[in-house]
Amino acid sequence: MYMNTQVQIKEYINSQPEPKCSELQALHKLVLKVKPKCKLWFLDGKDENGKVVSNPNIGYGTQTMKYKDGTSREFYQIGLSANTTGISVYVMGLEDKTHLSKTYAEKLGKASITGYCIKFKTLKDIKMDTLKAAIRYGFDATKEK
Repeated sequence: MYMNTQVQIKEYINSQPEPKCSELQALHKLVLKVKPKCKLWFLDGKDENGKVVSNPNIGYGTQTMKYKDGTSREFYQIGLSANTTGISVYVMGLEDKTHLSKTYAEKLGKASITGYCIKFKTLKDIKMDTLKAAIRYGFDATKEK
């Protein structure tokens, strides 16, 4: 059965235990405040055979991801996902895989940052204004040229 993306997002957020549910809701509102009219995505984490291959993801915005083999596909710019230890915010499609850590690591708080993922246990561990700046950067850096 097909469900509207906003319903899927709401059900996903509401399915999380507290405080993760409230924190995902706050982050969802934050991303929508940065980019109010962006396209919304919901990926359930399953491949085409129904096998779970990742945590479910909420996606925001749209960009064309280009792959080394020359192919491309539409994908989201910012992603949000609950994980076993906390929450992940994905900044997809950045060409400079060191930018997030170089720019935001010292100011963000208790978070681990990889090339495109900012991972933290709880919102209390991070500075929201710094996370908001990283999200805004992600939208600006990957917008269609």
